[in-house]
Amino acid sequence: MNNNYADPPYVKISDADASGLFSSGLEYNAPARGMWNIVHMGMLIPDAHQIYVCAQGCLRGVILTAAEMFELDRLSWISVSEEDMFNGHLESDIVDGTADILRRLDRKPPVVLLFLSCIHMFAGVDFENALNELSEMFPDITFIDCYMTPTMRQTVSPVVKMNAQLYAPLKKREKDPKAIAIIGCDRPTDETSELIGMIRHAGYSIKDITACSSFDEYLSIAESSLNIFYIPTAKLAGEELEERFGTKALYLPACFDSDELKDGYRQLCGALDIPMPDLSEQESRASKALSDARAVIGDTEIAIDFTAVTRPFGLAKLLCEHGFNVTSVIADTAGEETSAFEWLKANRPDLMIYAAANVNMLNFPERPHSKTLAVGQKAAHYFNTDNFVNIVMNGGYYGFSGIEKLAALMTEAYRTPKDRRTLISHKGFGCASCLDS
Repeated sequence: MNNNYADPPYVKISDADASGLFSSGLEYNAPARGMWNIVHMGMLIPDAHQIYVCAQGCLRGVILTAAEMFELDRLSWISVSEEDMFNGHLESDIVDGTADILRRLDRKPPVVLLFLSCIHMFAGVDFENALNELSEMFPDITFIDCYMTPTMRQTVSPVVKMNAQLYAPLKKREKDPKAIAIIGCDRPTDETSELIGMIRHAGYSIKDITACSSFDEYLSIAESSLNIFYIPTAKLAGEELEERFGTKALYLPACFDSDELKDGYRQLCGALDIPMPDLSEQESRASKALSDARAVIGDTEIAIDFTAVTRPFGLAKLLCEHGFNVTSVIADTAGEETSAFEWLKANRPDLMIYAAANVNMLNFPERPHSKTLAVGQKAAHYFNTDNFVNIVMNGGYYGFSGIEKLAALMTEAYRTPKDRRTLISHKGFGCASCLDS
């Protein structure tokens, strides 16, 4: 890992390389808490109980997250000390501690998400053996291996792995040819989107972990004949479900390019065996919404960050094509957006890219900024603006209808400032929070 104290936390896109924007090093975590973490994600499985085996410093954040959600009764923990590394009890404490916790619960959960931490990986703990022992002791409980290991971010990140483990308790079932699952999201997909409309119009039911109110309903996700995902971090989940159950996984990225959107819809129609509908009206409404928003927002500087939308460079390109003054993107990588990145590089060479987590962003901004309209919480924080669109991970919006609604949100954000400091301090945007009390 490079020492990046001296590295500037920004680069002009004309000087940037899409394959690597910033060097890895010491990081700064901006106080924008809207992104879901592994605790929030684990709570999506109805009736599941989470057990974290971690050092006390790590446990603090885990416990506070559950407390803020009013879900402390669904989470337990086993504290790991330095002594545990040398007394030979590191592995036995996992089994004994978990067993003690489960015996004390008034009601046994159908699933336990058991989280080990970095220290267990460094020590080479036999996680599989611990799970086998626990399964023999509690045969009516399904134990799932989960990981609180930020050191994995350079390989498989905790969020990507957790997304896959959310579906690990599913058991193979007979397929329902008229059932489709949307996987990998932390909030329901907007019902007015073309995606949902096309699926429902074709007579298919939709299964989604975000809409499950019971464990039995959750288990029925395994009955789907097609799994759709549009968030990049859900790719591993889709691949593993396809391997385990033979359920085809279809990636329809939440993008902002008309041709790519329509290509995705054509793929969907092929999978559903239905004709491709005429989407010209939806496309026209999206374009008009952008034009209307541009008439209000004018030449105001716009900053977009990757926590708001999974395709920040794609959104920047779309807005620039409609005359908006996009000046900044906050992202550590161009990811799968090479095409949009190169378009911006050729057509908006002065666009600035800011690192999302570089330690030198601690003192950003270095100079006063004119009024900025931010799309995303990190952009709102870094540009000190109360005029911001408060969404996370696309906000459940998708397709042309999503573009139309995002344009309306930008207009609203321009006209009506928000209480930035209060809103971005809430963990897991959309979750219940004791901070509201």
